[in-house]
Amino acid sequence: MTRLRLRLRCENGVKCPLSLRRRIRRAVMTTLRAEGVDGPCEISVLLTDDGGIHALNRDFRAVDRPTDVLSFPMGDVDPRTGRLLLGDMALNVDRAAAQGAEFGHGAAHEISYLTVHSVLHLLGYDHVDEGEMKRAMRAREKHIMQILEPNGIRTEE
Repeated sequence: MTRLRLRLRCENGVKCPLSLRRRIRRAVMTTLRAEGVDGPCEISVLLTDDGGIHALNRDFRAVDRPTDVLSFPMGDVDPRTGRLLLGDMALNVDRAAAQGAEFGHGAAHEISYLTVHSVLHLLGYDHVDEGEMKRAMRAREKHIMQILEPNGIRTEE
């Protein structure tokens, strides 16, 4: 059984209600289970806004614009705890709200999707081009989202 240590931090006035924390934890756990990760692991999540993620994107990727989510894989094992340190993700709640409205499924669904997407990156999936890796990643996202929301999109918080 997966034992997850989830470090969640909010910055720039972003609110972190319990419902949002639970949604993110559920999306992380569902993704890890679907991918067969069953040992102890750790992921750090930063919830930020357009300005916060813009700075991260510029500083770490030399891309001077905001984005929806960033993933920073590690893959190291903490020698003290034996936990697999999967890495860090930064999730832009401003962009999640805008994309949720644009796609008609709401911010809550978009946050779940972006969390799944980021965890898959932490596990080694990528989508640098329109090739097989991107198709495989999209198929896994779709499968995991169907597990998370088996009766269709749920937009409640």
